[in-house]
Amino acid sequence: MPRSRNSGNVARARQLRQHMSLPEVLLWQELRKQSEVKFRRQHPLGPYVLDFYCAAAKLCIEIDGIAHDMGNSAERDASRDEWLREKGVTVLRIAATEVLRSPHEVAEAVMRSCLR
Repeated sequence: MPRSRNSGNVARARQLRQHMSLPEVLLWQELRKQSEVKFRRQHPLGPYVLDFYCAAAKLCIEIDGIAHDMGNSAERDASRDEWLREKGVTVLRIAATEVLRSPHEVAEAVMRSCLR
């Protein structure tokens, strides 16, 4: 049976969980401490793998490092965001520098977004 694109994303998501960036690790540590809302990290959804996803709020959190400012990344991000919006998912993009500066404050802001 041919392998679907989504099954490839599941394997890719597992691999990404093993190699998270420092800002992703710091935010994940903060998000795990709270109990109001549950998050998934490196969550496959359609053709994409989301940095963090809150199913209850249908909220995707993307940590954007410097790579998002290079090449055609802005176009790819816009296309991805549009696809997610069509599926009813809100995308919250956060600069990696903000997470590095204050992971606790970023996690609190994410929680406020989820609980609206």
